[in-house]
Amino acid sequence: MSERSSSSTAGASLRDVAVEVLTPREAKREHAALAAEIAEHDRRYFGEDAPTISDADYDALRRRYEALEARFPDLATDESLTKKVGTRPSEKFAKVRHRVPMLSLSNAFADEDVAEFVVRIRRFLGLAPDAPLVITAEPKIDGLSISLRYEKGRLVTAATRGDGEEGEDVTANARVVDAIPKEIDAADMPEVFEVRGEVYMRHADFAAINQRQAEAGKPLFANPRNAAAGSLRQLDPAVTARRPLAFFAYAWGDVSALPADTQMGVVEALGRWGFPINPLMKRCHSVEDLLARYHAIEADRANLGYDIDGVVYKVDSLALQERLGFVSRSPRWAIAHKFPAERAMTELLDIEIQVGRTGALTPVAKLKPVTVGGVVVANATLHNEDYIRGIGGDGQPIRGGIDIRIGDTVEIQRAGDVIPQVLGVVMDKRPAGSEPYRFPATCPACGSHAVREINPRTGREDAVRRCTGGLTCPAQAMERLKHFVSRNALDIDGLGDKQIELFFREGLVHGPQDIFTLAERDAASLKKLKDREGFGETSVRNLFAAIEARRRVPLNRFIFALGIRHVGETTAKLLARHYGTFEALRAALIAARDRASEAWAELNAIDGIGEVVAEALVQFFAEPHNETTLDALLTQVTPQEMERTVTIESPVAGKTVVFTGTLVRMSRDEAKAMAERYGAKVAGSVSKKTDLVVAGPGAGSKLAKAQELGVEVIDEDGWFTLVGA
Repeated sequence: MSERSSSSTAGASLRDVAVEVLTPREAKREHAALAAEIAEHDRRYFGEDAPTISDADYDALRRRYEALEARFPDLATDESLTKKVGTRPSEKFAKVRHRVPMLSLSNAFADEDVAEFVVRIRRFLGLAPDAPLVITAEPKIDGLSISLRYEKGRLVTAATRGDGEEGEDVTANARVVDAIPKEIDAADMPEVFEVRGEVYMRHADFAAINQRQAEAGKPLFANPRNAAAGSLRQLDPAVTARRPLAFFAYAWGDVSALPADTQMGVVEALGRWGFPINPLMKRCHSVEDLLARYHAIEADRANLGYDIDGVVYKVDSLALQERLGFVSRSPRWAIAHKFPAERAMTELLDIEIQVGRTGALTPVAKLKPVTVGGVVVANATLHNEDYIRGIGGDGQPIRGGIDIRIGDTVEIQRAGDVIPQVLGVVMDKRPAGSEPYRFPATCPACGSHAVREINPRTGREDAVRRCTGGLTCPAQAMERLKHFVSRNALDIDGLGDKQIELFFREGLVHGPQDIFTLAERDAASLKKLKDREGFGETSVRNLFAAIEARRRVPLNRFIFALGIRHVGETTAKLLARHYGTFEALRAALIAARDRASEAWAELNAIDGIGEVVAEALVQFFAEPHNETTLDALLTQVTPQEMERTVTIESPVAGKTVVFTGTLVRMSRDEAKAMAERYGAKVAGSVSKKTDLVVAGPGAGSKLAKAQELGVEVIDEDGWFTLVGA
């Protein structure tokens, strides 16, 4: 669970403050912190098939992130995580660019959420409460998403979801999965058709493969999803062929034609063409129907023979789906209704304190291994020291004020086959003489004081205790190096956490620049890396080649790799796109030390960059040690300008558009969705960066601002003419 050590650090003092009482400045800080944390969890789930928090905890982070954007719309830039899916595909595979993005779904957790989903659809479309609306319901398969491209009935390409825009080419592997048709002989099969679905593993097959792993003395798979994902992403298709993989088809991407005008109709066509489709999919005509279907599938969950984690609802009419469009990273016309988490009891053997790259001390529960929903778990999150003491984020008691102690029998909750959280304590089983846990006031890695800052807004202590050792703390230095080579940063294949820990302990790598001189120093050393335990001539050669391949790296990944506080993937992309080159970024941030300068004003004016992030950036580049490290690093690495891409080629692709006044031919939401489909960025206010204002009757201050700035203004009819709709 060491990967969780940096969680809830960037905005820890604000994490427990209600969104409604945050100031805009605080909201930007919290938004940036959440962005970095969510992006890391996306990387581990989608990129490594190795999630480290529960679905419930992840969903809570997402809901808070979305709530911030709902209350502070300016935070919802085109680089927002709400507009992203998954994570960057692995460098081990060739890449496939999805012609139609593979998006994820928004989540519902309660019956009320489902009712609100239907209300939102009716409101968006202008449908009366009693107007017919058909919605399909089907099980949400817990596997690995895949897109299969067929041309003239032949499978030509198979790709994983990746980051939603670009996935891994697993064509050779898909061709050895029995459940995936290689050729389709059907008269109504369109010339081009991308079938999308889920590769998964049945419970019986999972048990059998783990038995074979055990007999061979190999590590066991944690759960069917990880086994399926790992099997499909083998470099050797022969390994995939030996794995018992199954497949369900339920959607599509790029197509030359569609065989039906409804969701159910197209899925039924997939079944006719020979693709396995889920027999539990059903049309529903009301909220009551949807909930009845959900509970029926939930009740039969244990008998299905494969893992599901909820029920997916989709508007049946494809014409209505087109009108509804997409919001951020998910379609408006679909939602996933998640099942409740699973729980179990076990003994808390110890509490381990881990130190993250920002100095946060994170408590991790070491548990007596217990099986929850078919998965053996031994670690759990304890969040922070207040949580251990029985105090919630609002300073009020939780669990009735009962603290958590070593030796306690605790209730754990697992949702999504990952590390669970400790929910409560079974007081009847508390050992006699047990004592409250004393959270360390010093860093276990360097001995420096560990302090909790005071949040000036709430007057309460920060939820996270942080080491004050800074760059002198080996744990922070080592975690920064791990971050530098992580998948969403430089992504150096073969240089993972274990290798970084070894190189750091043995003094081979102190800073990121040292990584790029490893090969040269190894050649001059009498003690060769290839002769060390765990290495060999081939592995060392591959490692040095992987390092060499990262001497040229996209600018946004380089910025993210630096580990600047509050700067996650999203913010790194904003900075890369705005400044273009690292030299320009660095010069601007040095100039921005003068808070009265144009550089400071420009930095704060970037959509998605607030004063907190701006301060962190300026402080990073003002630190002499960082400047020295950067100078050394830039002799080894050349950051490249990030490629600019747009969603759809159109007259408004890449432009910033503002809608104001009353719209007659479409709702405001539909207008925004339409603009985004055509590749435009929709803003809520007019500025010098605005390219176009669409003004309807009653337009006021925004129209006046556009005229003042000389921004092009058109009416609603002009908009439809412009985009050719």
